[in-house]
Amino acid sequence: MKKLINSPETVVRDALEGMAAAHPDLIRVHFDPDYIVRADAPVQGKVAIVSGGGSGHEPMHGGFVGRGMLDAACPGAIFTSPVPDQMLEATRAVNGGAGVLHIVKNYTGDVMNFEMAAELAQAEGIEVASVIINDDVAVQDSLYTAGRRGVGTTVLAEKICGGAAEAGLSLAEVKRICEKVNAQGRSMGMALTSCIVPAKGSPTFELGEDEMEIGIGIHGEPGRERRKLATAAEIVRMLAEPVLDDLPFRSGDEVLAFVNGMGGTPLIELYIVYNELAKLCRERGITISRNLIGNYITSLEMAGTSITLLKLDDELKRFWDAPVHTPALRWGV
Repeated sequence: MKKLINSPETVVRDALEGMAAAHPDLIRVHFDPDYIVRADAPVQGKVAIVSGGGSGHEPMHGGFVGRGMLDAACPGAIFTSPVPDQMLEATRAVNGGAGVLHIVKNYTGDVMNFEMAAELAQAEGIEVASVIINDDVAVQDSLYTAGRRGVGTTVLAEKICGGAAEAGLSLAEVKRICEKVNAQGRSMGMALTSCIVPAKGSPTFELGEDEMEIGIGIHGEPGRERRKLATAAEIVRMLAEPVLDDLPFRSGDEVLAFVNGMGGTPLIELYIVYNELAKLCRERGITISRNLIGNYITSLEMAGTSITLLKLDDELKRFWDAPVHTPALRWGV
């Protein structure tokens, strides 16, 4: 194993210290328990958005803390849920009196711990609402979840809800918008190689040189099938057609197309994927009016990609286009 680290035991803390040193104008990092808040938190009178999950998926979630997106993020150990104490303290730190929305990926540990944190915060008089993201069409249940996994749509929900909260919408309205994003977003991913968890030091799973895994999750958990490597055009059809058929997306729909790298795939290959996805959408009469291409919800150095499509309307476009300024996402400022 070759990794640019000091020791497997200090990976998360060293990275958090690096984020704090790199972005003091945008974020503050609290240790023991670990959480990241926007530099001007709490913002009085604004709904606060909190998310979190295991580390190893950067820039999600800590890279999305800042104006127009998350107010706080809770990083767990690598591929391990943060604990309720982290979530509770983060919720307290960003509560500006208008309530707090927890955006939770559907992984069993995250769901359980966020539920506990929400109950503890509510007992202190903090109004908390939660939305669970479950957009992955690859499998109905997985090693880590009851029901579909929460993947790429999480990034889009965090941005759109952050824009809605910044615009002054109430907690009930921001929650409604988050539920709409989840209802109208679908994703599916694939892997060309495994990731390597630092503490383990070896690949999480084995893939032959001529093999790929279709429908994989962000921790390396199995997908729909393992098969021989194909062209980018063929792979995009394997991913996009189940996504398009699931909602289903229809001719005349307007969508946001999100092509995500899993951490080890060059940007040139992600643009090839996007080109094939755009062709497929044109064939079906679907208009891509917004897009996002890059490494935003990763699995350490895993090579591969995921595709997310979100059906848009004027409300979602407004808050997607709203200004955002975070370590990993910035426009309009």
